[in-house]
Amino acid sequence: MAFAVLAAGSNAWGTVRRRRAATTTPESPSPLALLGALLRNPLWLGGILGVVGSALFQALALDFGSMAAVQPVFILELPLSLVFGSMVFRVQVSRKAWWCVLPFFVGLAVSLFSAAPSGGRAQVPGVWRIPTIAVIGAIEAGLVLVGLRRPHGPARAACLDAAAAFGNALTAALVKSAMDILSRDAAAAFFLARQTYGFALAGSSSVVVLGYAMRGGPLIASQPALTLGDAVVSFCLGVTLYAESPRHGVWLVPALLGVVLLSYGVFTLSRTRCLAKCVDQDEDEESETYETRRRTATVM
Repeated sequence: MAFAVLAAGSNAWGTVRRRRAATTTPESPSPLALLGALLRNPLWLGGILGVVGSALFQALALDFGSMAAVQPVFILELPLSLVFGSMVFRVQVSRKAWWCVLPFFVGLAVSLFSAAPSGGRAQVPGVWRIPTIAVIGAIEAGLVLVGLRRPHGPARAACLDAAAAFGNALTAALVKSAMDILSRDAAAAFFLARQTYGFALAGSSSVVVLGYAMRGGPLIASQPALTLGDAVVSFCLGVTLYAESPRHGVWLVPALLGVVLLSYGVFTLSRTRCLAKCVDQDEDEESETYETRRRTATVM
């Protein structure tokens, strides 16, 4: 779990810098043009270093632990973004925001302790690989198409971040498989494995989608879709693909209670102004502008 927490922290640092870079980069007509503009932004490059560090820690965590237990820990990225953003950008964190962090830790601890996924296999049966990639890829592509057709606002942000969440979950599944190859065989087998190039492609596409998602709308719409979506899809892939077994019976009650607390923490913290300021200096202004447009349209 230590590697999972380090991965969440590194990703939080990268998210703070990438979201700030995304809001200062002009709109581009194509994904390649946007990616080129972002790569020329020092803030984005610093954020990418955080992503690389997170990927390394994530790979180690998945190599030693189950996917259904490791990936939900990434939810800690949200409160850690609040901490890093407040220090780097000198944002005063309100008491309300700190209280919103409490359900994160309580909910995560209760749900993981109650579910306690165990067992599982090191590799996914070949018959499941192509159908899984096809289904996840189709869902991600559909969400991207729907999101890009929507105007700037909550619907666009939620669709694009949900697509990134599916991509992140698929990336984690492929990383776990590739790490098993690396631990059992030589490095040459790792670099020749299809899973290695699969997670590189899936992860890269998620980064591009997330770049659009960060500009798609207010944080309250985008962050829950990304944070909760990644955890839920990853947990399901761990249970189905890797045959990891969570506890059943009476343990379902505290596990569901933990999920409710965790979800409450995500939504309430995402609504706080100080988190928006920590990850995006223009977020409050954009949210107020969208809300003004919405109210005006309702009146008319």
